[in-house]
Amino acid sequence: MSTFSSGCFSMALATATLFSLCVSPGFAQDQPKPPVNSAVQEEMRKAVDSKEVSGAVTLVASAEGITHLDATGLADIAKNIPMRPDTIFWIASMTKPVTATAILMLQDEGKLSVDDLVEKHLPEFANLKTKTGEPAKLTIRHLLTHSSGMSELSGTESQGIKTLAELMPLYVAKPVQFTPGSKWAYCQSGINTAGRIVEVASGLSLPDFFERRLFSPLGMKDTTFYLTTEQLPRYATSYKKTEQGELQVADTFGLGGSKATNRERFPAANGGLFSTAPDYARFARMILRGGELDGKRYVKPESVKLMTTLQSGDLKTGFTPGCAWGLGWCLVQEPQGVTEMLSAGTFGHGGAFGTQAWIDAKANRAYILMVQRANFANSDNSPVRKAFQQAATK
Repeated sequence: MSTFSSGCFSMALATATLFSLCVSPGFAQDQPKPPVNSAVQEEMRKAVDSKEVSGAVTLVASAEGITHLDATGLADIAKNIPMRPDTIFWIASMTKPVTATAILMLQDEGKLSVDDLVEKHLPEFANLKTKTGEPAKLTIRHLLTHSSGMSELSGTESQGIKTLAELMPLYVAKPVQFTPGSKWAYCQSGINTAGRIVEVASGLSLPDFFERRLFSPLGMKDTTFYLTTEQLPRYATSYKKTEQGELQVADTFGLGGSKATNRERFPAANGGLFSTAPDYARFARMILRGGELDGKRYVKPESVKLMTTLQSGDLKTGFTPGCAWGLGWCLVQEPQGVTEMLSAGTFGHGGAFGTQAWIDAKANRAYILMVQRANFANSDNSPVRKAFQQAATK
């Protein structure tokens, strides 16, 4: 078990500062180094000093480019490895907006509609029932707004599953928990089902669709479901905070006990991706620009608007007060608390281990926070996220 001593911090901070001045692989060597927002840098140092996190990579971008990029603290405490701009993180549920974007790309091509019944693309879902035995009649929109009512699988039930296709009969075997569209309940099975629809509608596996249609053309070289052995040394260690206030190594539960390099895991559309701050910023900037980046269009502007505006109606949703849901994206409708510094209409998503990406189109700003902390009381409402966003808007 590893804890973070104050003695190693000063050495780590000096090393991390050196790395923060380096240009990550996501940036051309002849381009100027992104600036550092000193207020953000200071807040992240405080978060490391107080052992909220071992380290952090923060990035702020506009539609035009990166306006802040910095790395603070350690990616691995025991090995004294500093955070750097190209440190790789398990981004967990920040995968969900990518899956939603893939669905809308296919809608743009006429291969599906978000109002299609799921059974149109996955015939086995004709057998999905309500608790009273009636056909559930799920739509893709239900999946993306977390209003499907689909049941979840236990870790034991999903153990050994290698493909999204193998998951579908297991989902169908369990009745929905409520009438689809009548409630909001955050649903992993629904997003995995959407991922399977991407596969069927496109004729590609989900990893291949993401890589060919998004990651490769966007230049997201370190975003993947499966790390390579070459990438592994840049993968940040996950920690949890103990009752004694120390940081202790934590399991990355989203990998089902397997290694980050294990390709026998199914590609979890709900939360299986690894990425870096500069990589995810490429995706975020594309969305901020209405579906286009560097002269290439990925999604129609009207599809971006559909994803990132209210689709959950008057349903009460999570995870922080004043929020609602688009299609695969959380929306800030009434800024307050952790979102008070953001404009109404800001959209984004967090991950289980504290990673966050939020796009404030009114302010022409995207905020990317990369940390690996397992046991925040609420990763979307962490003090690290609030401090980062507050400093970045000064």
